[in-house]
Amino acid sequence: MHPLKSPEKWHIALALVAGIFAISTSAIFIRLAIDAAGTRGVAFSLFLAASRLTLASLLLLPVGFRLKSQKISRQAVLFAVIAGACLALHFATWITSLSFTSIAASTTLVTTNPIWIALISWLWFGEKPTKIARIGIAIALCGGILIALGGGTADNTATNPLLGNVLALIGAWMVSLYILCGREAQRKGLGTGGYAIIAYSTSALLLFPFPLLFGSGYFNYPQPVYLYTILIALIPQLIGHTSLNWSVRWVSPIFISLAILFEPVGSSLLGFIFFKEIPGLPVLAGAAILLSGVATAIWGSR
Repeated sequence: MHPLKSPEKWHIALALVAGIFAISTSAIFIRLAIDAAGTRGVAFSLFLAASRLTLASLLLLPVGFRLKSQKISRQAVLFAVIAGACLALHFATWITSLSFTSIAASTTLVTTNPIWIALISWLWFGEKPTKIARIGIAIALCGGILIALGGGTADNTATNPLLGNVLALIGAWMVSLYILCGREAQRKGLGTGGYAIIAYSTSALLLFPFPLLFGSGYFNYPQPVYLYTILIALIPQLIGHTSLNWSVRWVSPIFISLAILFEPVGSSLLGFIFFKEIPGLPVLAGAAILLSGVATAIWGSR
């Protein structure tokens, strides 16, 4: 098997920019769907998560048909399936967090994954974080505590900031495992499209029954809800996540994580434009400290 030729650097940069912009719209479309439905909480969040991944999987079906003629190792498939399970938990927790806390707090906490990637890599691969990385982790934790204690928005529209912040943090843990397992699946010979269809399909299958079990279902929502759900599947999921999945094959997960730090900035700006949502001062200060700590940890992990 011939080694794959690395693409031009500008191709990778373009994919990263497109991916970051696309995922920055995720929280906005989710909030728009919540407002259109006139409901919030676990049941509707599971509907959004399951619908998002089901639609993305259906759009990737042509890739799935091509997989039949390819020789894929069992280990690659196993890592892709595990990644899919982690992705399901990520969306279930993170999307639910947006019903309870501010967009700024939720997106900032969910992008702490470089810290957890560093810690998981230490436990999993024996890659001990450097001194600078450990300092960055400590700084980020201080910022996270400030966000958790600081409440939600300046106008008190966040209904349960502490619960939302905890859910966003769990979402960060799950997406860290998703990134690491995705890297292993692709390093073991699974292409980006093949990896995406296996991971997304696994997530969709795991999540699909839960809206029904929680009494939410998939029908009888206002029409705008379905429009926003389709946009979530197309823009942040298919374009955003697939661009990042492709990029991680050519650059380190740590570098991808550094690029993802721009997501909360973009999401917060869009949150102000669409919802006039202004995070409270402690949340803004905590976010600045947390992102500085994450950037320091990434710099120390080079």
